[in-house]
Amino acid sequence: MKFSITHKFRYTYDSPVRVSTQYLRLTPRDTARQTVLDWSLDTAGQAMRTTDGYGNVLHVLTIDKPVSEIAIQAEGSVETSPTLDEPSDFTGVPLSPLLFLRPTGLTRAGEALGAFAEKFRRSAGTLSGLRELAAAIHGKDPGGSAADASHAFIACCRHLGVPARYVCGYLYTGAKHPNARMADASHAWVQVYLPEVGWKGFDPTNGVITQTDHVRVAVGRNYVDATPTSGTIYVGGGGETLSVEVALTRR
Repeated sequence: MKFSITHKFRYTYDSPVRVSTQYLRLTPRDTARQTVLDWSLDTAGQAMRTTDGYGNVLHVLTIDKPVSEIAIQAEGSVETSPTLDEPSDFTGVPLSPLLFLRPTGLTRAGEALGAFAEKFRRSAGTLSGLRELAAAIHGKDPGGSAADASHAFIACCRHLGVPARYVCGYLYTGAKHPNARMADASHAWVQVYLPEVGWKGFDPTNGVITQTDHVRVAVGRNYVDATPTSGTIYVGGGGETLSVEVALTRR
């Protein structure tokens, strides 16, 4: 399935920003499930491209002149395939799945969530058991955000000894598509590692296994590691307003 994607950000400030740095994870990479056909990133200045510790494409944008707004636009096309699993990370040396067993501040199971996860301990190492857990997370808080549902699912998996990582990307939601819930800016889901299949995607926001409608951009231990944009203002700025537009169309 082929998709055209446009993702726009516009930061506006009450007073000019004289020095700032933006960290951008807005460029997808080829995986076993997707091929990037074309992609471009338009920024207010020259952005340095590198790779972060999780294999994500990372652009670092530093602006050292006064600006009252910063506009960023990522766009391109991606083709997804119905491959059932991903045997490894992105290209290069894969990270150990054990890294994604470590809890973080956003993925630590408290007493109540730990007790909820224990109901799935016997089946946690199976696809059917994890599918049931994803559906249960969906039913537990059907009105919650994709980030919250993903963090809860990750916390349960790690509590049960199953490596799980946060995924940020896009979900196609056509007018009559059954997976109708997504964030305003982008979507989030989870990949779980099972030795017999590799990394398997689960979308606890919609209670389903990921299919060809999901386009992956970045992964990490939690939202902070995979967030599309983050930044630091060193001088100036005042109040900040952010507007975001996303268009995802099927070709």
